[in-house]
Amino acid sequence: MSNGVRVLLSGGGTMGPVSPLLAIFEELKTRQPDAEFLWLATRNGSERELVASYGMRTQEIFSGKFRRYFSVKNIFDPLLVALGFVQSFFIILKFKPHVVLSAGGFVSVPVAWAAWLLRKPVMIHQQDVEPGLANKLMAPVATVITTAFASSALAFPSKKTTVVGNPVRASITHGSGDAGLKFLGFDSSLPVVLVMGGGTGAQSLNDLVVDSLEQLVAFCQVVHLTGGKLNRIAEHRHYRGFTFLTNQLADVFAAADLVVTRAGMSALTEVAALGKAAIIIPMPGTHQEVNANEFLKINAAAVVDQQTLTRSTLVAAIQELLGDSAERATFARNAQKVIDTTAAKRIVDMIV
Repeated sequence: MSNGVRVLLSGGGTMGPVSPLLAIFEELKTRQPDAEFLWLATRNGSERELVASYGMRTQEIFSGKFRRYFSVKNIFDPLLVALGFVQSFFIILKFKPHVVLSAGGFVSVPVAWAAWLLRKPVMIHQQDVEPGLANKLMAPVATVITTAFASSALAFPSKKTTVVGNPVRASITHGSGDAGLKFLGFDSSLPVVLVMGGGTGAQSLNDLVVDSLEQLVAFCQVVHLTGGKLNRIAEHRHYRGFTFLTNQLADVFAAADLVVTRAGMSALTEVAALGKAAIIIPMPGTHQEVNANEFLKINAAAVVDQQTLTRSTLVAAIQELLGDSAERATFARNAQKVIDTTAAKRIVDMIV
């Protein structure tokens, strides 16, 4: 075991909590190259491949979701949470972390509880505007709580809560548009639209993109990150589909003239950090609508209601914005004002 700081990170199930933790990992690894990291992941989540691509050791634990609605899974998930707690307890005993980090996600709840029982400092980060249940459950045992927005901090004890903004991976900001076009095999004469379906996939949005492809490729090139949920596979020389991207994402972002995305705060933070014009389609009836409103209220993106979204309205919205360079420039400029994206440095200051 190294003599550097040892950090236990936990998050997954969805990709939302993963990006800010990876941003913290990048910053801390830069400052302390001999730091040792271990990531506790869900047994069937999509985060393991992405985390492993950063050269980080991962270990799977059981996890259960705390649902506030009726589901048969509510009968069995408390047992999974208990198993995850026991696993976390012994992993922490063996790894001996100096700090335990989480940015939400139900897999983290038993980890935080076990860390508290073993008297290990727990830091949690709240990135969405509306605090999630997992972070609310971890807040009583947290040593330090950081939030992306001032309004979110009101939900947590003031003495241990600090507003820092939202961490963004430094690697995502160093992309090359030319390299992105080369990787995709796209033509520089046509604009590029990056569609992000969300960390666990947004099947309705993904399907709508494929349904609209014939119209879209007539005036743009589409790179589509599906998140894994897609009923049909599309093929066209002006279309590229991926479950998700790792090392190439920065270049693809750089090549994109427009981003179409769900309203998870990890994705929106990357849009803000890169100053990209975006069309945001929040998941109806969720915290994503509150996230999207932060962009809408300062004219930092176009926000479209999924319940009124059709193939024709999606194509029209993309075509209209691609044809209005002034509006795209306004969105890009204002997006950079929505959120402080230097949070990784401030959080690592706290750790160090």
